[in-house]
Amino acid sequence: MATFLLVVVPILSLLPLSLSTLTMQPSETETLFQVMESMSSDRDWRVSNPDPCSPGQSWPGIECKPGSDNFLHVTRLDFGFGANPKCMQNATFPSLIFTLPHLQSLFFLNCFNKRRTSLSFPVLNDTSPNSYNSLQQLSLKSNPSLTGRIPAEISFFKSLQVLTLSQNNFSGNIPDSITSLTSLVHLDLSYNSLTGAVPVHIGQLFNLAGLDLSYNSLSGSIPTSIGNLGQLQKLDLSSNKLSGTIPEAVRSLSYLSFLALNNNRLSGKLPNGFYQLHNLQYFIMDDNPMFVPLPSEIGNLTRLQELRLANSGYSGSIPISFTLLTNLSTLSLENNKLTGEIPVGLTNLGKMYHLNLSRNMLNGVVPFTAGFVKRLGRNLDLSGNTGLCINGSDGYYDRADVGVGLCGANASSTGTSLNSAVENESNGGSIRILGFCQFGICSNIMGALGFWGLYCYLL
Repeated sequence: MATFLLVVVPILSLLPLSLSTLTMQPSETETLFQVMESMSSDRDWRVSNPDPCSPGQSWPGIECKPGSDNFLHVTRLDFGFGANPKCMQNATFPSLIFTLPHLQSLFFLNCFNKRRTSLSFPVLNDTSPNSYNSLQQLSLKSNPSLTGRIPAEISFFKSLQVLTLSQNNFSGNIPDSITSLTSLVHLDLSYNSLTGAVPVHIGQLFNLAGLDLSYNSLSGSIPTSIGNLGQLQKLDLSSNKLSGTIPEAVRSLSYLSFLALNNNRLSGKLPNGFYQLHNLQYFIMDDNPMFVPLPSEIGNLTRLQELRLANSGYSGSIPISFTLLTNLSTLSLENNKLTGEIPVGLTNLGKMYHLNLSRNMLNGVVPFTAGFVKRLGRNLDLSGNTGLCINGSDGYYDRADVGVGLCGANASSTGTSLNSAVENESNGGSIRILGFCQFGICSNIMGALGFWGLYCYLL
């Protein structure tokens, strides 16, 4: 019996204490109160919640966990949204918050709106408590008064996995030190005023699954090291000032499903490696001065659901291979220099719900079936292609505005009805007017001459 007790008592001493009996360390409690008093006036935090982590006394937006030292520690703080503490109008960024030694997640949403402030870090010595090794998620989003540069000291957070600094007013270069955060899985610096180049060593963040640098003023080329991001699933570099070509190294991004490069200054052919991105589902590259033929190899990317290549100077015909993109729901090729006929096979793309081929130089009879036209409705735009016409023999185009007139022999009072009306009412003396209309200028003359144009038309 005595032997049994000798074995059991040490085991019982290792069991954790009940959460109801645990408290916070006084120094950590005082730090938390100072942070709360500088950020939120929702209540008197010291009076209403004297022991913030204790069950029954905690407030929304705080999460605590027991530590191995048998104290409760703050591990998460949320400000500015939902039921979480609201931020004071004159609040500034509380650098003291980074002295909470067990903080893992920190969120500020729509907090800093009036008074200019910046992301800063406390001056610490080697023995000062800090969250540099514990913080895993830092999100500062939609804070228009959060200005200045992203500090190089951001690299202190070696355990950081998610860094979101979007929709603020950060400026200057992206610090090179950010590429040392090798635990990052998600990096979002979008919607700021960042300038300079994409860090050349961005490829050191080899655990990244999501990279969003969109809506800044970044310039230079896309670094070739981006091909080292073998886990990347989303890459958004849209709405910057990037130039040059897409690097061949993208062939290594085998998990990439979303790629947005629209509204930049990229040009030239897509690299051969691009067509090996067989998991790509969204390719958005409108508004770049590409000025090359539309590549038929895109038809190899059979998982594509959205393809946007508008306003980029593409020439040549729409490749027949595009009819192999059976998962495509959106195809946007407007305002290019495309010629030739629309491939008949596009009408067989059963998942297509948005097709814009407007403002090109396409010609011939539109090949779409009644079911295709009905399904797309107003999401079908073929306008601005003077060589296109629709066969109205089935009548279904009369109920759809696709921006194209009826072909000559089947013309009726709809579509390009002006030509038809003139022809029906013509006699020997009005052939001259019909001639003008055949060249597409009759309506222009009538618009310019007003009443006299209408008078001539009725003669």
